[in-house]
This record gives sequence, C-alpha cells and structure tokens, in this order.
Amino acid sequence: MTSLRSITGWICLLAMSPLLIFLFMLSGEEVKQVKAVSTVLEEQIPLTDIPMIQNSYILDQNGSIASEIVNSRENRRFVPLEEMPEAVKTIFIVSEDQRFYDHIGFDPAGMTRAVLVNAKNQSTDQGGSTITQQLARNVFLTHEKSYNRKLSELLYSYHLERTFSKEDILEGYLNAVYFHNGVYGVEMASQYYFSKPIGKLTLAQTAFISAIPNNPALYDPITRFENTKKRQERLLNELLEGKYITGEQYRAAAAEKIRINTQTRTDRYPDYITYVHDELKQLIAEEEGYTIKLSKADSAEKERLNEQLKIRVQDVLKSGVRIHTALDPTLQTRVSDAFKNHLTDPSVQGASVVIDHRSHEIKAMYGGKDYKKFDFNRAYQAYRQPGSAIKPLLDYVPYLETTGAGPNSMISAEPFCDKEYCPKNYDEKTYGRVTLETAFKRSYNTPAVRMMNEVGVEKAFSYLEPFKFSRIVKEDYRLPVSIGGFTYGFSPLELTQAYSAFGNDGVFSKSRAIKSVTDLEGNPLYKWKDEPVRVWQSATNTKMRALLTSVTESGTGTKANHPAAYTGGKTGTTNDYNDLWFAGLTDAYTAAVWIGKDKAESIESLSSAAPHQLIWRDITKNR
Repeated sequence: MTSLRSITGWICLLAMSPLLIFLFMLSGEEVKQVKAVSTVLEEQIPLTDIPMIQNSYILDQNGSIASEIVNSRENRRFVPLEEMPEAVKTIFIVSEDQRFYDHIGFDPAGMTRAVLVNAKNQSTDQGGSTITQQLARNVFLTHEKSYNRKLSELLYSYHLERTFSKEDILEGYLNAVYFHNGVYGVEMASQYYFSKPIGKLTLAQTAFISAIPNNPALYDPITRFENTKKRQERLLNELLEGKYITGEQYRAAAAEKIRINTQTRTDRYPDYITYVHDELKQLIAEEEGYTIKLSKADSAEKERLNEQLKIRVQDVLKSGVRIHTALDPTLQTRVSDAFKNHLTDPSVQGASVVIDHRSHEIKAMYGGKDYKKFDFNRAYQAYRQPGSAIKPLLDYVPYLETTGAGPNSMISAEPFCDKEYCPKNYDEKTYGRVTLETAFKRSYNTPAVRMMNEVGVEKAFSYLEPFKFSRIVKEDYRLPVSIGGFTYGFSPLELTQAYSAFGNDGVFSKSRAIKSVTDLEGNPLYKWKDEPVRVWQSATNTKMRALLTSVTESGTGTKANHPAAYTGGKTGTTNDYNDLWFAGLTDAYTAAVWIGKDKAESIESLSSAAPHQLIWRDITKNR
C-alpha cells in the first residue's frame, strides 16, 4: 500500500511537471506586472558559486602533509573537471543521466520512465533524478523523502542550469557525490579506496568506484565487495554497448583483479598540531579584527564574539586551506624520544618547546606523555612557577642594563631581609661577596633579590612587558618573584619565547608555528605581521650570553652541556621540588624543558639525575 501511495505521488508530481515548466517559461503582456520565476529565484536563491566543503591541510616545513582536517564528516578533496579522466565523466553520464547535455535541470522524459518502471515493479527504486538534481540535493538540500523537497529540488536544478555551465555542474556533482565510509567526491574515493589520485586509476578501478554512489550502502566496497564488483561489470558493459570503449578494453577491465588499498587519514604529531589549531584561531582573530574587539568587550560580548570567531574558523577550514607551518618532523621526533629515554617515572609529566630563534619559528612541541590531539597541552596550557629560570629576565638583565655591571662585578650573597621577607639560598648556606657570574651559575637567591630591590620592582617588571606573559597579575609586583614566586607562573612556550631574545641580540619577536595560510590553489589568505621589539641593549645581551654559558660549563646546568658553537641556559627549581626547569639556547635553537606532576607534588628524587637537563641536551645537541 505504501509503495502504491508513493507511486501515486510520483504520478502527481509528473503530472505537475508540464505546469511547472509552463510557469518557468511564462511570459507576455498580461504578466508584465509579475516578476518572472527566474527573477524570483535569483532573489530568493542567490547563487554565486557551488559551495563545496573541502578538507584542509596542515603542512610541515617540507611541505608534506602532517595533518588532514576533515570538516563536518565530509571527507573531500576537490579536483577540477579538467584533471578528471574522461572515463569518470562518461561513466556517470551514461549510468546516471544520458540526457545531461540536453535537459534544463530536470528531465520529464526520464521522470516518466521512472514512474512507469516503479509502477511495473511496485517499488520506488527509480528516482529519475538528473545529475543536476543530485547536485542540488547533495549541496543545497537534504535527502528527505518528501514531495516538498522534490519540488524544491526541481527549482534549484532549474536555477543551477540557468546560472552555471554544464561543465561547472558536472564538476560540482563529481566532487559532491557520496562514496560511503564518509568519502565524498571522485578524488577522495580514489585516494580512500586505492590510495592514489583519480588520474592514476585504471579503467577497471574507475568503474569500480563509480559503482558506489548509486546505492552507497549496498555497494560499499569494504563490506559488500561482490555487490560493487557486479555493478562495476554492468557499468563496463554499458560503456561497451555505447561504444565508449572497445571490446579489448572491456575484456581487460573486466578481467582485472580489484584490490582495495584503503588509505587512512594523515594525522601525525598531535602535540604540535593541537597548537597549530589554536594559533590559527589567534591568527584569524588578529587579521579580522576580533582581537581588538575582544580586548574592549564585556563578559557577555566576549562570549558572543568568541562563538562568532569559532564559527568563522570553522568556515575557513571548510573552504579548504593549506596551513604552512615550521614543524620540523625530525626535531619533533627527537624531542619525543628524549622524553621517553630520560623521563621513565610514569607519574611524572613533562613539556617542551623548541624555537629557531633566527627565523622566530616554533619547530617542535611536546605536550606530555602519551599525548592525544586536543588534550590538555602542557607546552602552552600549563602554567607553572619558573623558579630560578626567571632570574635572567627579571633580575640580571635589568640590573646589568641599569648599573652597567658585568659578569665579574661583585655583589653580596649575604642574608637579606625586607620586613618579614627573608629568602634563603638554595643550599641554605651563607656567602659573602661573589661575582655576578658565581651568583648566576650557582643560582644564589639573595643576590637576585638584591638586584631587583636595587633596580626597583616596577622597573624590573618593565623588562617583561614586551613578552606579554599572560598570567602576570598586579599581586606579582613584589620581591619574592625575583626568585620565581609568582601567583600563576608561565607556560613552557612563554618562557622559551622570552629566552629567544638572547639569541637575537636582545631583540624579541613573537615566534609562530604558522608561517602562512593559503587556499588550495596557493593564494595567500593569512600571515602574521609581527614587529620585533628591542628589550635590552646589545652590550647587555653579550654579558648575559656569557653568564648563561657559565651555567652549562661549570654551574648548575652542566648535564645539559654539549659541544656546540654556543650553549647556555638556566636551571629552575621551585619550592619543595615541585617543578624542574631548564631553559637555554644554542647558536640555532632556543628550548625550554619542564618536568613535574600535574598536581603539584615533590619530585626531589629526580633532582640529582637531572632528567630535564638531559632531555634538553638530547634535543639540542644535533642539528
């Protein structure tokens, strides 16, 4: 009974077709005051292009795909019509819409045949849809089985034919059609089922994937291979009967053994890729004015703007872009291996960032053990107390700049008290007057506090401003921060970026993972426009590099040392051994390594082995 009602509906729809066509074509003096159907369609359905959700790609420094971004579960790689083999175009036209080049978007004759076949078979298997109708359904409408949707489909199809060429429509269809298993378009079908581009398929393979869209679930090559193979043979036979291929081509294609070779989506280096997604959002916000708007918005407006920005980022990714990054796969792997080799305690976590300070590019990032994409990334989302790793930036640089002192200048390492604040040295010993080099490489605390006290807290903090540390608050403006006692602390990324100024003569430029964003044709879309800022003078930088080298040569960081044109850095250990840091640089790279537990807890047992230093050494010792 249901099938009879459906067939009756089809007959009604078919009967209405001439009237619909008549309305489309209606013109004359008596209707001059009435808008033409075409005008109404242009007003109600403005079509400037055939929108196609495409995959986006994150590329490493070599231009290789590091991660393929599939949007809205539509796994698609768009390919222009001229790059598709003629066999693909021919098969779909012969099997789906033989009058494609003659009809106006829908085919009354084809609809009539479909109704007659359905009536004869008591079914609704024959839909009579043209390629244009299928494109309208796949891109603009839904697959709801209703006559309202079918009428909308006819209107869209007619409008598509008026707006675009047959080649544009065929190109859109072949890129939009569904091939099961989340695969859309002939190119992705070729890549997914045979692991090669559509232009490299044999005739047999081309016919095989072309068999799928007629009924994707029924002709799923993975679970119903034999069904797909039988339909492939029918398609080859249609090509033969239509004299599109020779008998020899037919026999060769029919005899060819089909071997499925499915391709999994490329998605490597999750630590780094997670950050790239976050940085892309920052880049779009910066380029399109969201950053300024957010800085001035109240909490309610910020929520609205952030949601708007989120949608905008999704739209950019759906359009199909290439995100060109500075990711160094070899270095990224080396960082991961270094943590595996030296941080064996399963309860202790770690994080690291490596920057090429010459190009201001983030080359590698480690977000934690067993990291999964979009998990909490300790490399840029974990804020920890820096301990003595902050001394070069907050104590020594301001002191050297304002006093003109050098590594051999003397300073008191005796006990210091300011009201109730009486810090002690790391080993709780008392020292007299020492050189700045000795105080620095042995990480004495009282000289560092004296330096900030002499320079002034406000003045000292002014040297941190160019780095834009995100978690510094007004409560931090006090002497205890001179040895790392901040309210929240810093992320490994923030600390690494600040240290990169030591590799650039005291000039700071924000380091980025993303070099540029282009569309799939290579046209530029987004690029950072960072301006360098001089933070301290060249003479100060020279002195600081000497101090940093003293740490690795004969100070607290000797386990990080290795032969290189330059090696220098600073250790950092927080109260109760909750955090262990090493931040430093070579002639090419700046890197910071943090180890600790997510819930602050002592790791004093690891301190003497210094895994953070060994990790840093292994990361930076080879280039």
